[in-house]
Amino acid sequence: FLGINDPGFLLSRHRPLAISNCPTTSSDDLPLQPLAAGRWLRFLGKLLPVLRWPPQACPFLLLVEIRQSAPAMGIECLVLGAGQEIGKSCVIVTINGMRIMFDCGMHLGHSDEERYPDFSLIDGSLDCVVITHFHLDHIGALPYFTEVVGYNGPIYMTYPTKALAPLMLEDFLRISVGRGVEEKFTAEDISACMKKVTPIDLKQNIQVGKDLQIRAYYAGHVLGAAMVYAKVGDASMVYTGDYNMTPDRHLGAAQIDPLELDLVITESTYATTVRDSKYASERKFLKAVHDCVVAGGKVLIPTFALGRAQELFILLEDYWERMNLKVPIYFSSGLTKQANIYYKTLMSWTNKKIKDTIALQNAFNLKHVVSFDRSQINAPGPCVLFASPGMLSGGLSLEVFKQWAPSEVNLVMLPG
Repeated sequence: FLGINDPGFLLSRHRPLAISNCPTTSSDDLPLQPLAAGRWLRFLGKLLPVLRWPPQACPFLLLVEIRQSAPAMGIECLVLGAGQEIGKSCVIVTINGMRIMFDCGMHLGHSDEERYPDFSLIDGSLDCVVITHFHLDHIGALPYFTEVVGYNGPIYMTYPTKALAPLMLEDFLRISVGRGVEEKFTAEDISACMKKVTPIDLKQNIQVGKDLQIRAYYAGHVLGAAMVYAKVGDASMVYTGDYNMTPDRHLGAAQIDPLELDLVITESTYATTVRDSKYASERKFLKAVHDCVVAGGKVLIPTFALGRAQELFILLEDYWERMNLKVPIYFSSGLTKQANIYYKTLMSWTNKKIKDTIALQNAFNLKHVVSFDRSQINAPGPCVLFASPGMLSGGLSLEVFKQWAPSEVNLVMLPG
């Protein structure tokens, strides 16, 4: 295997490949062996936790396998975001003349021009845009791209992503307005943008024009997340977006068919990190929360209203039930309540355990988790509060942090 300067991609190809707008060195026209995507994902699940690379965060990985001969055919990649950073995922791939934008995210760490991909670098038109999931670093720039920049072509995402993305975008806009930050799109832009989206099912073959085929595969990670297979003529690729090879409490592991591919673009956000096992992390989390509330303290968990919040709701709900705890668990956002309604109706996207027990109990019918009112911020007694935004950059989470942080009995948990 040849690692090329930690540039932002995992590639398996047998065609000349051009990468632009991503700092890297590359070999010219190396003939490469196509590999089975399912085998690569299993391999990556074991490889990434033990890799040792430079300390800077890089959400993608590049590996290539060399062989002796190959047909000449071009694939070009234009990296507009997430090539050497976490955030603003946006990659344009041209295969046999067809040009696809994978994700259209924003960088939440910036409030200037760096927040959005530089769409001026796009030379020519796009054949379609495909969004992998509803997180803002993958979809946050889409309303700006369609309603301000003026893209008017096909947009594809899964049904859950189309349902949940407007909630995330509108919540982000509300928080920005509350902080006095003027964004490049409006609530009306979000609505107009989502009307242009075509929802797709898993493994549904979508024909774009006469030459391009795309297909979505289950990615885990968050409800509705998908890996995307694209084929033009005899050239094919997979863009993973964010995926999870380990099942959690409400989602299954990523799944994909065995595929012969010329290009794989995969996330590698934690490639340089050795992480605790999921079981060990959950035990530490539950012990810290339990010790705090038993001592009479309040626990603040800053989190975004979708994805991570639902996973932690189920974790605490189960623990509260087993330990017979009476301490209230609150969530702060009407957005979370609305999202939970969607989660209850999109059970086919959850893991096998939740689907198998749905007849007895819907895992999102939460007995111990209730809505929070601002008047309860300084109420006496212990509690657990989920509050957005997850970055403590404003909104209720920052307000509560300022109120609770001075007391040593209270706890702030940053779930990531």
